[in-house]
Amino acid sequence: MPFLLPLIMNFHPEIEERLQRLQEKYEAMGQDMTSYLDGLLYADFLTYWDYIHLDTLLSLQSPKTPFPDEEIFIIYHQITELYFKLALHECHQIAEAASLTVEFFTARLKRINRYFGALTQSFEIMVDGMEKEQFLKFRMSLLPASGFQSGQYRMIEIYATDFVNLVAKDKREELRNAPIEDQFEYIYWKFGATELSTGKKTLTLKQFEKKYAKTFIELGHTAANHNFNTLALKFKAEGQLTPELQTQLKQLDVNVNVNWPLSHYKSAVRYLNREPEEIKATGGTNWQKYLPPRFQKRIFYPSLWSAQEIEDWGKAWVEDVLG
Repeated sequence: MPFLLPLIMNFHPEIEERLQRLQEKYEAMGQDMTSYLDGLLYADFLTYWDYIHLDTLLSLQSPKTPFPDEEIFIIYHQITELYFKLALHECHQIAEAASLTVEFFTARLKRINRYFGALTQSFEIMVDGMEKEQFLKFRMSLLPASGFQSGQYRMIEIYATDFVNLVAKDKREELRNAPIEDQFEYIYWKFGATELSTGKKTLTLKQFEKKYAKTFIELGHTAANHNFNTLALKFKAEGQLTPELQTQLKQLDVNVNVNWPLSHYKSAVRYLNREPEEIKATGGTNWQKYLPPRFQKRIFYPSLWSAQEIEDWGKAWVEDVLG
């Protein structure tokens, strides 16, 4: 018979320490650690493509027309919604923090600003990355769908400020103390989805309200005491509104209310500005009045800006683009 040497296992102290902690963990749950170790032993190694569901992700583009550039249009909008999901992930953390600190608030705002910075910088893909003639043809197959219908973007806005700051400019003071349900009837974006000729709601807007109106109103109530403007004013009253926090709040204001809509405005001018009159946007949205920041004067944190800055809100950016 062959001589069998005894198997002697000498674990590194760190491994022994971890095994002990695992033993304690599973004993506390009334579980057998050995069974879980068996599961680890037999499990396959994780792959990158399985972890991010790559095959599924790459199968989610379904062009409606034969024009090649429609796939660019789809993918970029999907990327945009993923960035919005990242931003909402940070919004949830801020709003739901058990004991929010200035440092945590500032760090999460920096993340959101990075996401919007990446989106704004990448929007040249939409401005110059498609053939105009292809876009003007395939867009007719998308009606009445529109990027206007991004529910995630509207949720970010609701988290970012008091609901009344999203009301159309000429109704803001009148509805300042009104219930959110009444303020919602005059939320700014509704006026960007009206028929140019009749002033009636577009089908795009009707669809959007049907799907999201209840969600937006409920979120408005939920975020009333936890939106970023309310939190900033609370820290200010406590003497904790640091210069860095103010900088991040103002950057978010510019990113969401100036840079992002202006990026879309540049794209609309590129594709829809045709003499003698402009072409209607997808879904019939009134992009000429809806997108330029200087018309909306939508500002999340009015107390952080000077009267002159508010008066000139977005003006310089629009003049730079059209100049």
